[in-house]
Amino acid sequence: MLRRLYAWILALSDRPSAPYALGAVAFAESSFFPVPPDAMMVPMSVSRPDRVWFFATVATVCSVLGGLVGYAIGALLFDSLGQALIKLYGLQNSAEAFERSYAEYGHWVILLKGLTPIPYKLVTITSGFAHYSLFWFTVLSVITRGARFFILAALLGRYGVQIRGVLDRHLNAVAAISLAVIVLGFVLFKVIL
Repeated sequence: MLRRLYAWILALSDRPSAPYALGAVAFAESSFFPVPPDAMMVPMSVSRPDRVWFFATVATVCSVLGGLVGYAIGALLFDSLGQALIKLYGLQNSAEAFERSYAEYGHWVILLKGLTPIPYKLVTITSGFAHYSLFWFTVLSVITRGARFFILAALLGRYGVQIRGVLDRHLNAVAAISLAVIVLGFVLFKVIL
């Protein structure tokens, strides 16, 4: 099944709908979807290295737009979803202290965690329910998501042929490692936050 999905993404790279599919995944990942856009961007870029910078741009723009939806979820749905997240992170007794701390260090949270395997939706929703400045949230999201996807694009542009060879030979191992990194990202977010 994983091989079929990989082959489908490679074939999708040549279709006009490729940027829309990548954009939809990048948008959704920043607000509610668990699969990072890298899962599409990597195979698409190794299949179409001439479009690697375009794919990075699409992923960045859509990720930031999705991040604004995640921010809105945290800011506007605080009583339902926000409270559940506060309980999930064990912050019931220190929500006000958390908001003050996030106001002071939120820029570092956004910049650093936006580059890591920590799911970005956690950063976006947290920023919203902590009432972090929307302006700075947007600016920092453009910086960190842009850096993440353009660094990936540079690596794919430079080493795409070798990366495709690894994916073709060891797709299951790469997928297992990627899943472990995503789970580790969730765990680290809870521990660090």
